[in-house]
Amino acid sequence: MTFKNPMLVVTDMDRSVAFYKKVLGLSVILDFGANKTLSGGLALQTEETYKEFIGSEKIIYGSNSFEVYFEEDDFDAFAEKLEECNIEYVHPVKEHSWGQRVVRFYDPDGHIIEVGENLNAVCRRFLECGMTPEQVAKRMDVPMEFVKTCL
Repeated sequence: MTFKNPMLVVTDMDRSVAFYKKVLGLSVILDFGANKTLSGGLALQTEETYKEFIGSEKIIYGSNSFEVYFEEDDFDAFAEKLEECNIEYVHPVKEHSWGQRVVRFYDPDGHIIEVGENLNAVCRRFLECGMTPEQVAKRMDVPMEFVKTCL
């Protein structure tokens, strides 16, 4: 068994592709018309064809029970870019207890997208602020081996 990729059902393929390109910098790497695979492995499927696949007219959007997660090396620049993208936020940038900054927002069909600061960048940020590796491991709740890989 091999997991291949997540697939999101979308109401307007062109609008969704444009959103993922503009906001996240993804591009179409496979185009099957009603199904497109984007760089990074995210797939999009048209609502019409998905209804046929599952034999139902009922598609539920915006349930807040699932998200697609990305990490960004330059989180500050990404957060600034989002301000220009006219998106609906689930919440603005916040910092989790382990120090990672994240933001969550909706795509055009109400799917939650989370973008988090790369965990290696979090570790390096703490080290650059003068924390010892031991303090970083404790603050981030990660093994010392992880911290050592960030040195």
